[in-house]
Amino acid sequence: MERVSALGLDVGSKRIGVAGCDGTGLIATGLMTIERTSFNQVIEELQQLIEERQVQVLVVGLPYSMDGSLGFQARQIQKFATRMAALIPLPIEYIDERLTSYQAEQMLIAEKRSPSRYKALIDRKAAALILQQWLDERRSQRKASESQLNPETCLGNPN
Repeated sequence: MERVSALGLDVGSKRIGVAGCDGTGLIATGLMTIERTSFNQVIEELQQLIEERQVQVLVVGLPYSMDGSLGFQARQIQKFATRMAALIPLPIEYIDERLTSYQAEQMLIAEKRSPSRYKALIDRKAAALILQQWLDERRSQRKASESQLNPETCLGNPN
């Protein structure tokens, strides 16, 4: 099994939730929340984390509209990611992050914590949900391609 190191980013106008995964690519966990004071400060903090964790790919959540189109916020995030890509030479993959912040808020409510008092934690949890979704999709795509390549898994094989 190949090692994977990815960062999930929940990009907001005030904060960026950041999540990482274990080396096996099974579990995503919230790492930190970056308060956005300037673009350069965000890049510096991300570069430091990328170096520490030997990150190979950045997974950015895109908030599609409910009809599947890209709205204003999604386009702002794409602009940010494009600027980021010019300074951080890593592949960027987008994932549909509809409702991740809502799910993260619901998780806090279930933990008897007030969402309004834990905005940074919501951002981290949302980033973890984004990254977990990417990891799960990646794993299921791998399994599908492996089963196509492995004749043992084909239906009708008498062995």
